Formats: sequence, structure tokens, C-alpha cells
Amino acid sequence: MAEKLIKWGFIGCGEVTEKKSGPAFSLVPGSSVVAVMSRNAERARSYAERHHIPRWYTDAQALLNDPEVNAVYIATPPSSHTTYAIMAMKCGKPVYVEKPLAATYEECLRVNRVSRETGVPCFVAYYRRYLPYFLKVRELIESGQIGKVVGVQIRFAVPPRDLDYNRTQLPWRVQRDIAGGGYFYDLAPHQLDLLQEIFGPITRVSGFCSNRAGLYETEDTVSASFQFPDGLPGSGTWCFCAHKSARTDRIQIIGDSGQICFSVFTYEPIRLHTEQGVQEIVIENPPHVQMPLIQLVVEHLQGKSVCRLDSVSATPVNWVMDKILGKL
Repeated sequence: MAEKLIKWGFIGCGEVTEKKSGPAFSLVPGSSVVAVMSRNAERARSYAERHHIPRWYTDAQALLNDPEVNAVYIATPPSSHTTYAIMAMKCGKPVYVEKPLAATYEECLRVNRVSRETGVPCFVAYYRRYLPYFLKVRELIESGQIGKVVGVQIRFAVPPRDLDYNRTQLPWRVQRDIAGGGYFYDLAPHQLDLLQEIFGPITRVSGFCSNRAGLYETEDTVSASFQFPDGLPGSGTWCFCAHKSARTDRIQIIGDSGQICFSVFTYEPIRLHTEQGVQEIVIENPPHVQMPLIQLVVEHLQGKSVCRLDSVSATPVNWVMDKILGKL
């Protein structure tokens, strides 16, 4: 019996698709990209030509009606994830959607309901779960090298981006109606998803958010405390208006016999602290960072494997963020 070919249609063709994800869909065996859609005709045409994609569209429904397309990648801002995901699933076409799954926790529940009713899977691009760097972090924790984990801390701080100062054309990532929140809603999902993948879904959470720099309306500074199912406590601080000297990207896993420190976005060497001293561990990731997850999704759709990173698995991240920001 011939292997099922997964033929993707892209809804959205922005920056994330250029290297992080897009090429992987054509590099995975049994997978190819056959169509792309953008509301901007020139962007869609240019992307299709540069990446040798046969067809391009400016209307999402037209792409979904393409009989050659049997799976859909949604790479638009979060505010449209729910609409496009539901449209695709109702057309019987599996979905792989960029993170976060939606702009609110309530919208995530809508996606889950339609996926359940239609029986069509919806996967979410929390690709860090499957990167070698983070698999190593998990291995170190589960091997007991730092003993029993007693605390978790997230520390993240970056200076404003140049576009943050442009009040007439602010980035979509700081526009709540498009992104769901500010940079916190864009970046914190990866950190929170990783921790929940390792320690289980956060069951209690509270937070404080503020706008300290006044560059845009959404929050630029966030603090939170949370707890995992076994009572493990954690905390986090995020600042998107810090001085460059305060730049920080670190998660600290504290054990009763040591600690593990690692970054989420810069992939600095993992630092393992034990009684024997400090060990730096360098782990290389693939050039297209979403490739391990995309390969697993393709194999799931081919019936060769099981990918459990579906919309239900991704929803707790939105619940946590919405609780922190006071949206729930």
C-alpha cells in the first residue's frame, strides 16, 4: 500500500515560515507544500515563486477548497487562528497552527470542541518540546542528577525593539486585538509549555502586569507565581522594556542536590550544577527548528506514529496566560 502523501496549504507566509518552519514541510519524507495563501497578493506570489510552490491564493476558503491540499498550516497572528482552524477542520483537513493556539483561552475551547466534533486533528507549534536541547534538559531532570525538584524560576528581560517606538505603526505583537496581549503573549507560551510538559499542567496561578515604559498599550512587565500538580512552586518575571545590560533569558530548575539553568530562545549551553561542580552542556538544534515536530505530525497523519501535541495539550498555556493577565 502506497504511503499517504501529505500536501500542505499555508495560510499565512510571514517571517516564521521562512526558516523556522516552512522548509521543513518539504524536507520531511512524504510531505510537500502545494499552495500558499496571503491576503497580500504580491506577498503570496513572491513566496510561492521563491519556495517553488505551485499555487497561491489571496482567499483562505479558496485554498481550503483546493482538492490537492489535504493538510493546512496556519501561520497568521493569533487573532485569526481560531477562524482558520475551524474552517479547515470543517473541510476535513488537519491543521498545524502556530503558537499560541488562539488569542484567548475561550477560543482554544472552541477549537477543541470543533476538533472533537469533526474528528479532525489540530496540532500546535510548540516545537521546543521536541528539540534536542530541551530533550536534554528533561533527561537531566528525570535522571535525578539534581535530586528532587523543589522550585522553578523563569527570568526574561529584553530592551524595547526599534519598532516599539513607532506609535503610528506598532508591531502586531503588541496589539491586543491581534496578538491576545503584548510580547508576553507571544514569547511566554514557549516557556510555559515546556515547564508544563515536564512537570504537568499548572493548577494554580496568579500574576501582576504593568506598562512601565508607555510605548504601547499592552503590558510590558509581568510577574507571576504558579504551582504544578504535585505542589511544586514556580515563579516568573518578564520585562520587555529593560536596559540592555539587564538582558536575561533563563529558566532555573532548582533541586535538593543541584540545579539546571538553561535558556529558551538563545540556546546558551545548559549549565548543570551539582556537588561535583558546574558542567556546561552544548546541544545543537536542527537548522529548521520546527522540523522534529513537523516530521512527527506528518507521520501521525500517515498513521505511522502518534503526535500528542494537539490543541487540547496546548490549551493550558492560554489558561495560565489569561489568568496572569487578568483575562479570566
